[in-house]
Amino acid sequence: MASIVTADSGSSNRFYFWIAAAALVVFAYFAWTKLFGLAPVNICTGAIIPLLGGITRSLNETAGINIIYLYEPFECQRMLNGMGTTIYLSFVCVIASTIIGVLGAWAQMSNSKILRNIAAGYIQFFRNTPPLVQMYFFFFALSPLLPRIMTDYGVARPMFDSFTWAAISLSFFAGAFNVEIFRSGIEAVPRTMTEAAEALGYTRPQVFRNVVLPLALRVCIPSLTNNLVNLVKTTTLAFAISVPETLFVANQIWSDRVNVFEMMVTLFVFYIGLVAVLVWMMERWEKAMRIPGYGR
Repeated sequence: MASIVTADSGSSNRFYFWIAAAALVVFAYFAWTKLFGLAPVNICTGAIIPLLGGITRSLNETAGINIIYLYEPFECQRMLNGMGTTIYLSFVCVIASTIIGVLGAWAQMSNSKILRNIAAGYIQFFRNTPPLVQMYFFFFALSPLLPRIMTDYGVARPMFDSFTWAAISLSFFAGAFNVEIFRSGIEAVPRTMTEAAEALGYTRPQVFRNVVLPLALRVCIPSLTNNLVNLVKTTTLAFAISVPETLFVANQIWSDRVNVFEMMVTLFVFYIGLVAVLVWMMERWEKAMRIPGYGR
């Protein structure tokens, strides 16, 4: 038994290391892009067009299949920027909504009636209203009420841009479902576990952090995966407030180049691949956290 636990611990540590490394690479790439306005490497002219440009241009000339972003540098860069924005938005929302879910679940099991009522009100508001309406509320109703910031050119601009409001809105929306998911996992933890921890002198926050939450995660990961998959797909709603994500950019390209079919196929392939990566990561996380004899 000891050897099995040791192996699982090593697998878990390796998984966390690779997840942290991937997150660092993604964050560094897009942080560089946001700060300096340029990608550190021009992938389009350096790799995509030299490899695929000739084939796709010939395909357009002979068969009329116009995958223009594979041979036109401007459209290629525009499409990659849109995909990068979608990945960045998904990454931010997944992390933020998971944190909200954990905090909300903790508030629900708090001794404070005020915290419990705040958590219940939050869940009812964000779970029972459409995400697009929530996004419009944040962007069109709440944003004008906040102070405006003066730029170096003397022009007043909103405190938060459309990307920030999309991230806030989607994180709160998915977070409401995550609260219920984590709550169901917490309720699945046997009461004897918490009683044993309390008998050892653990405080209530220590019981939640060191005993309840690690065991609850093992139970609720499948449901959490489903909600995060829906969250990644829901990022397309950011199109409605002009966030330049993948759907927004694809719409611009097919409006300019009249290649709706090719761009729609591109959208399908991109989101299938993006969701597949997320599901694979969550399945790896579930296996890394598995305890022999507990849960599935």
